[in-house]
Amino acid sequence: MRSRGYVTMLDPFQQIYGKRMGGLLFIPALMGEIFWSAAILSALGATLSVIVDIDINMSVVISALIAIFYTLVGGLYSVAYTDVVQLFCIFLGLWVSVPFALSNPAVSSISVTAKEAVYQTPWLGKIDSADTWMWIDNFCLLMLGGIPWQVYFQRVLSASSATYAQVLSFIAAAGCLVMAVPSVLIGAIGASTDWNQTTYGAIPPKEKDQSDMILPIVLQHLCPPWISFFGLGAVSAAVMSSADSSILSASSMFARNIYQLAFRQSATDREIVWVMRITIFVFGALATAMALLTGTVYGLWYLSSDLVYVIIFPQLLSVLFIKGTNTYGSVAGYVFGLLLRIGGGEPYLKLPPFIYYPGWVQQEKIHHLTGDVEYFIQQRFPFKTVSMLASFLGNVAFSYLLKYLFESGTLSHKYDFMDAVVSKHSKEIMDKTTLVSSDNIILSEMAPVKTLLSTSLAGTFTNTEALSDDEESSPESLNNDQE
Repeated sequence: MRSRGYVTMLDPFQQIYGKRMGGLLFIPALMGEIFWSAAILSALGATLSVIVDIDINMSVVISALIAIFYTLVGGLYSVAYTDVVQLFCIFLGLWVSVPFALSNPAVSSISVTAKEAVYQTPWLGKIDSADTWMWIDNFCLLMLGGIPWQVYFQRVLSASSATYAQVLSFIAAAGCLVMAVPSVLIGAIGASTDWNQTTYGAIPPKEKDQSDMILPIVLQHLCPPWISFFGLGAVSAAVMSSADSSILSASSMFARNIYQLAFRQSATDREIVWVMRITIFVFGALATAMALLTGTVYGLWYLSSDLVYVIIFPQLLSVLFIKGTNTYGSVAGYVFGLLLRIGGGEPYLKLPPFIYYPGWVQQEKIHHLTGDVEYFIQQRFPFKTVSMLASFLGNVAFSYLLKYLFESGTLSHKYDFMDAVVSKHSKEIMDKTTLVSSDNIILSEMAPVKTLLSTSLAGTFTNTEALSDDEESSPESLNNDQE
């Protein structure tokens, strides 16, 4: 995708599946970004309310305004440069607090409390055999649902070369593992503490339904005040780093793929910039509102990857690696995935299921503070992964079926109302010259990219319409035409 000079993740979709399908795929992508931004803003609000003792709603609004303001002013440059500083703040802030929390007299050895109950139940935990498929389902969701995000693609597609984009991705994967270590340790510390010896009180956070706020609680009650503010700086940096990237990526997809490519292809750069600025403010306000109205950080974090995994991930696989997929298959896959996913219900959104998958159970949740009992349906069947696979297979099956029906003459060409099979060069299916400007790509940087597949295997599965450089619309021919 970097070698082809694409600007956003939705570009190949609009090239192969058309403007309207690109607009449909923008919806789950936008929802993922809004959920994600809301989750991290909510996390910062909870942290500030614990450590600084200010109103949680006020802290969410203030942090959102700061992130929106410098994203409005600086765009991708401000996001990229501030992220470098914020990365160091996160790493140092969290690692500095770990030794102080570990050495607190109220904390037992985390190696002992991993398997033995000292002050609380062991923190290592275990998975019930009945829940195995549910864990596998959520594992796949968080792993594969983290790939098709514009937040990621805005970095690799703006990299100086395709090779650098590859290197960046692999280094980031290792960096994620390293950055996760202090968070895991702080969680283990929270589960190994006799909270009765601290200023927090006798009842552990888990029994107060405050597990998702364990980081600020550990910083506040187990570390010296100046370390607490170091940790607060780390959390603030993490939130700002993620919120600005997420809001910018959503607005850039809207400005380019919806406003410019779908509605106004003659729009000037200045016009696009102003559309981006307006949508940055709108999407930032939506994320802030959701952070204020929703009480669960963990739930929002889960939901952010949910629709992206079920709908966009199989579509991305299809558009890049399956030859012959078209708009009809894309629509079918979209509908199948969405229906099967929504049919399973969502406890975090109080959405009851209308499809009861095998192995479902009714669970009850007791709120420790109010004593209220809440019943919800838990789906132990891996229905999210099944929804994703159904979306993928539906895309492939319907694409080839409609392709055969139209090309064999079984269906008249006049019924190809999406212009996806017969009229492949209509205004609906976007030309590469519309999507890819020769200014977007340094041609000398294309050579170092090496495929890991053999030539025959790559030729079998790669969608050449999306990724190959044909004579009519390759960057080289564009340069020759301009000359």
